[in-house]
Amino acid sequence: MHFNIYLDDATGQKLNAMAQQVGESRNALIRKAVSEWLAHQSQPQWPQAVLDFTGMGDAPRFEAGRDRLKPPVDDPLA
Repeated sequence: MHFNIYLDDATGQKLNAMAQQVGESRNALIRKAVSEWLAHQSQPQWPQAVLDFTGMGDAPRFEAGRDRLKPPVDDPLA
């Protein structure tokens, strides 16, 4: 499938420089970028850094302060 896209001069120059630097064509770089973007958009998920997070051992548990909370009022608008 063929598409025509229009880039501003600065973006086009950066694309040309990157293509030359990595030894690939501009079209190949654009195909990869679009493919990665589509894959990321179709499967939203937490970033890997969040998925890998195991917690902070020295932090108090969330529930630890629950006994210091005020009880709810009868009228939530009071």
